[in-house]
Amino acid sequence: MQQLKRLEEFKKSVNNKFNVYNSLFLNLPYRNIENVGMIIPLMLDQCQKGLKSGKNPKEILDSFFDNFIDITSEEEKIDFMFRIIQYVERQVVLYDSVEDAAFPKLHEHSSSLSIKDYFQLVDKNKSWDKIADKLSTFSARIVLTAHPTQFYTPAILDIIANLRSLILEDKIDEIDVALQQLGLTSLINAKKPTPLDEAKNIIYILRNVYYDAIGDLYSYIKGNINNGDFNNHDIVKLGFWPGGDRDGNPYVTADITNKVADELRVTLMKCYYNDLKRLQQKLTFKDVQVPVAELRENLYTAMFDTNKMVGYDAILNPLLTIRGLLINKYHELYLNELDALIDKVKIFKTHFATLDIRQDHSKHTLVVKNVLKKNGIISDTLDELPENELIDILLHKEFQLSPEDYDEDIVKDTIKNILQLKRIQEKNGEEGCNRYIISNSEDIFAVLFVYGLFKWCGWKAEEITFDIVPLFETMKGMDGSEAIMQFLFDLPEYRDHLKRRKDKQTIMLGFSDGTKDGGYLKANWSILKTKETLSTVCTKNQIDAIFFDGRGGPPARGGGKTHRFYAAQTKDIANNEIQLTIQGQTITSTYGTKEQFKYNCEQMLTAGLSNNIFGKENVITPEQRSLVEELSELSFAKYDALKHHDKFMSYLEDMSTLKYYTKANIGSRPGKRGNKAKLELTDLRAISFVGSWSQLKQNVPGYFGMGTAIKTLKDTGRINEVKALYNEIPFFKALMMNSMMSLAKCYFELTSYMKENKEYGEFWSILYEEYQLSKEMLLEISGMDILMEKEVVSRESVKIRESIVLPLLVIQQYALQKIGQKTKHKELYEKIVTRSLYGNINASRNSA
Repeated sequence: MQQLKRLEEFKKSVNNKFNVYNSLFLNLPYRNIENVGMIIPLMLDQCQKGLKSGKNPKEILDSFFDNFIDITSEEEKIDFMFRIIQYVERQVVLYDSVEDAAFPKLHEHSSSLSIKDYFQLVDKNKSWDKIADKLSTFSARIVLTAHPTQFYTPAILDIIANLRSLILEDKIDEIDVALQQLGLTSLINAKKPTPLDEAKNIIYILRNVYYDAIGDLYSYIKGNINNGDFNNHDIVKLGFWPGGDRDGNPYVTADITNKVADELRVTLMKCYYNDLKRLQQKLTFKDVQVPVAELRENLYTAMFDTNKMVGYDAILNPLLTIRGLLINKYHELYLNELDALIDKVKIFKTHFATLDIRQDHSKHTLVVKNVLKKNGIISDTLDELPENELIDILLHKEFQLSPEDYDEDIVKDTIKNILQLKRIQEKNGEEGCNRYIISNSEDIFAVLFVYGLFKWCGWKAEEITFDIVPLFETMKGMDGSEAIMQFLFDLPEYRDHLKRRKDKQTIMLGFSDGTKDGGYLKANWSILKTKETLSTVCTKNQIDAIFFDGRGGPPARGGGKTHRFYAAQTKDIANNEIQLTIQGQTITSTYGTKEQFKYNCEQMLTAGLSNNIFGKENVITPEQRSLVEELSELSFAKYDALKHHDKFMSYLEDMSTLKYYTKANIGSRPGKRGNKAKLELTDLRAISFVGSWSQLKQNVPGYFGMGTAIKTLKDTGRINEVKALYNEIPFFKALMMNSMMSLAKCYFELTSYMKENKEYGEFWSILYEEYQLSKEMLLEISGMDILMEKEVVSRESVKIRESIVLPLLVIQQYALQKIGQKTKHKELYEKIVTRSLYGNINASRNSA
C-alpha cells in the first residue's frame, strides 16, 4: 500500500509537474532551433524506435536529419547536436529540481525508519535507557570528497534551489523566468577547476545546506530523546577531502591545503556571524548588548582576515554569558534560539569540517627513501635495510627535515605539508585536521612511514595529534590487513600512540578499487570478511575499531542504498561509529537539500543503532558463508577472465568515453595514476573506469560475473540455496538489490552495433550475454518479474532520467562512430563526446 501511495504521489508531484514545466522550457526561444519543443520529443521517439529495430546511432541520426530537420551539411549537423546537448543538460537540471522539491511528500509514504519513527518504536519497547546510552556516544561521519562528478557551479546550484522553492508553490511565471535564466547560464566550467575551486564549490553546500541541517537534526534529537543532559555534539560530523586529498592529484599542494583550511574556518565564521546578527535583533536587552556586540565584531573581523583567529572558547564563552543573563534577568526570552546557536558552535567549533589528508603509500615510500639516502643510511633503495632495522629507524631515528633539502616536487611538498599541519590545528582546532589516510596500504610500512615522517618533521611522539588511517582497498591489502594491524598493535611505540588517541583505530576500506580489482561480489564479500576479522583483532587488543567506508555513488563503487548497507552489517562487525565518503553527484543528489540531508542522516543513524537497541543481530551461518564464498569465487573467475581478455583495455580506450574524462573540465585530478605510455588497469582511477561503463550504458563493474555464478549453482540443482541466501541474509540481499540497480540502468541497444565490429564484436557479445544472464538469475532468486520491482519510485525515476538523456547518448555514440571513421571534423566530434558526458553523469545521479 505504501508503495502504491508513493507511486501515486510521484506521478502527481514529479512526473506530471516535470511534463508541464518541461513543455514550458522546451518552447523558450534561446537556442536558435525552431520548434525545439517538438524536435526533442520527436528525436527521442526516433532514437527509441531506431535502437529497438537494430539501427545504429549513425543511421538513426542521419535519417532524422534527412526526414525531419532537413540539414545536409556536416557543420550544421554538428552545430545542431551541440544545441540539443545543451537542451538535454538543462532538462536534467529541471528534473532534478522537480524531484528534489517533491522529496518531503514522497517520503511521507516511505517505509524507511526515521528518527521520529525510531523514537516511537523505542517508546513501545521501553528501551529509552539503551537508546540514550547509545546516542550519547554514537556518531556518523559524512566525508565529502571532490571526485570529478560533482561539477555544478554555485550559480547553477542557486538556480536549482530557486526552482525547487518556486515549484513547491507552483509559481508558473517566476518558474518561466528561472528557466530562461537556466538556459542562458553555462552549466560547465570554462576551464579545468583547481582543487581550491572544487573545495569552494563543496563549502558552498556546507554553508547553505549542512550548517542548518545538522543544527536542526541535533535540536530534534535533543528535544525528543527524553534526556535533558543529552550533549553528544558529535552525533553527525563532517569530513572534507577537497584540498587535502592528494592521492593521484599533483595539483593538491601544501599551499592549497592551507588555503582550504582557511576557507572552511572563514566560511564558518560567516555562518556564526549571520546567526548572531539575526539574534541580536531580538536580544535588545541592556546587559546583553555589550557581549553580543563584542562577539559580533570579533566574528566580523575573522570573516575577512585569515590571520585573525577567534578561538572556540572566545566564541562559546560570550554566548554562555549571554545565556546566563537571559535566564537570570530576562525571563529566558529567545533562549531556544540562543541554545540552537550554542549547539552549532559545539558541533562545528572553529573547523566546520575535518580536513583529511590522504596520500598514496608509494609517495611516502619515495620520501622516506630520499630522506635515508640524504642521510647516508642507504645508497639506493630501501631493500638494502633488513625489515627490523628499517622499523627501528622509523620509530627511533631523529632527523630534522626541510623541504629545501630535496629536489623532487612531491618530496618537498610532502615534507612541507606535514610541517604545516601543526599550524592548521592551531588555527582550526585539533579537529580541524587530525586524520592522515594512506591509500594502497598493503604492508606495515604504510602506517610506519607516516608515523616516522611526522617525527622527522618535528612532531614529538607524544604530540602526534593525528589518527593514522590505513586504506586497504586492494585484494592484497585486505588479505594482509589482519597481520598488518596485529604487528602494529604489538609495537610499543604505536600502541602508546593509540593510547593517546583514546584507544581507537580508524581503518578505511575502499570499495572503488576493490571492485575494479576483484569484481562486484568478491570485493564486497572480502570487505565484509575483512571488517569482521579486523573487529576481532582490535577487540583482542582492547582497541575500538572505527571503519571508514569509501563509498562512491553507484553499486560498482560501493554505493547504493546507504541504510540498506549499514542495516545489513553482521553482529561481528564493530559498530562504534559510521563513517563514509559521499562522492561525486551523490553530494547534491542524496544530500543536496536540508530535507534530503536530514532524512539520509536519520537513515544512517537508525541503521547503525538498530542492532544495539533491539538485539537484532545479522548472523551468517558457516554453511551460508561457504555458499557466498563459492558464489564469490565463481563470479570473480568470470570477471577476472574478462579483465585479462586481450581486448579489455583497448575496448575501453577505443569504444568508450574513457579518454574524454580527462579532457572534460570536470575535476582537477588526472584520470589515471602515473604517466605510463600504455594504459594499465591498475593505473586507471575507479571514477573514469566505472563512469566509462556507465556512459556506454553497460555498467559492467556492477554485476559482471553474478549471472554465471548463480547459473553454475542452478545447473547443479542448488538454486534454492541461493534463493534462501537472498531471503535470509540482509547483506547478500542488499548486494543483489544494488546489482539490480546497475542492471536497470543498462541499455545495450545503444551499443548493439558493436557486435558487428570485427575487432570488438566478440568482446561486446561477452558483455551482453553476461548482462542477460545476470538479469535472468537475479530475477529468479528474488522472485521478481522486473528489475527494482519493489522500489517503484526509484524505478520510475530511473526510467524518466534514462529517457531524458537518450538523445544525448545517441549523439555521443554517433560522434564516436564518426571519430572511428577518421572524419575531417574529428576535433569537433571529440568536443561533442566530451560535452555529452555532463548530462548523462547528472541524469544518473550516481554514475561514478
